[in-house]
Amino acid sequence: MALKITRPQGTEDVTPKSINKWYTIEKVARDTAESFGFHEIRVPTFESTDLFLRSVGETTDVVQKEMYTVKAKETEFTLRPEGTAGTIRALLQNGMLNDALPQKVFYILSCFRHERPQAGRLREFHQFGLEMAGSQSPAADAEVISLAKTLLDRLGLKNIALNINSIGCPKCRSEYHKALRSYFAAREDELCDTCKTRLEKNPMRILDCKSPVCGDIGKDAPVILDYLCDDCSSHFETLKKYLTGLSIEYTVNPRIVRGLDYYTKTVFEFVTTDIGAQGTVCGGGRYDGLIEQLGGNPTPALGFGMGIERLLLTMESQGCEFLEQKTCDLYIAPMDADGTQKALTLVQSVRSEGYQAELDLMNRGIKAQMKYANKIGAKFVLVLGENELESGTANLKFMKTGEQFPVHLDERFITEFGDLAIQFLFDDILDDLKEEM
Repeated sequence: MALKITRPQGTEDVTPKSINKWYTIEKVARDTAESFGFHEIRVPTFESTDLFLRSVGETTDVVQKEMYTVKAKETEFTLRPEGTAGTIRALLQNGMLNDALPQKVFYILSCFRHERPQAGRLREFHQFGLEMAGSQSPAADAEVISLAKTLLDRLGLKNIALNINSIGCPKCRSEYHKALRSYFAAREDELCDTCKTRLEKNPMRILDCKSPVCGDIGKDAPVILDYLCDDCSSHFETLKKYLTGLSIEYTVNPRIVRGLDYYTKTVFEFVTTDIGAQGTVCGGGRYDGLIEQLGGNPTPALGFGMGIERLLLTMESQGCEFLEQKTCDLYIAPMDADGTQKALTLVQSVRSEGYQAELDLMNRGIKAQMKYANKIGAKFVLVLGENELESGTANLKFMKTGEQFPVHLDERFITEFGDLAIQFLFDDILDDLKEEM
């Protein structure tokens, strides 16, 4: 009996039938980021484990429970659980922070976390994200949030709420940590084992715990906004003014802390209720200490990440439009070996002009070939038999209307086909627009 091998739990296949949905998000994301002056960067799938220990934080769920780590001889590597740390490492290693600031980069990549798979939460997932390094101005925060909202709007998403918060800087967080330790110490026995260790090391992480018990205990915990220093408070108030000026609606949610330790000051999330519990479609914020922590000069920075799978779920649930799949422009149906030889040269010339062209490769009969042409959505079909080859002409059939047009099978073919394709495909687009109106 043959061994049945299936994909690993928590991963998904993206087949040709759904790839157009991914293309939609990727195209809109790239176009939007570039319109804000961001440029694409690509970084390795795995990094030194120490990079994530130093940046993401040893007390986070990501590091404690979710990382995929392997040893190769004496070296330890980890599949990236998020995009920021590797991107900042790349900016430093490639000297990009010595160039004109701010540096603005975006990426589309896969990430890996060992979590319990569910809708919108996979072990291999994909992110669109971006990072801006060099500006400490709250206007930079407003720009990044505005970019995220612009992208979500261009994708056609509705009912997406923006939540913002400030988690301060190391100076004001020191006093806040004292208040949290005092609060949680009174109910330490009820905390999960992980949060008991966090109580001394980083009590803010308790607020991000997925345990319902810890979550319930944390509901009445002290609020970070009551402990902000003057600089962090001024930064947050200015950001709110900028968002208001941009007509970007927001809610201040003092419980947002984000799941990674490198964040400072501004944190934000775009959330929806249309995909169940995993409703965060975008999360990000400022991380002014990370670059210095990774060996660079003190440099303020910020960014966000969007889960592509969650965006897809939300778009599907809301009936958003996706780019249409590319279909065959010309299908050539040869009836014998001579016809196949001629078809090979004709499809090559058509493809050289940027059209999608196919020919029969299965030795089907003409009836089966026409059925196949319909199935793949061919716009034009050309039958090549003995008569067509002898006369040097054939009839090009426009499948939508059944109309046929004589074309030459020599060097004139590509011009004649191109003229008909432009005429009929343009008319087809106009007809579709009229129907929508």
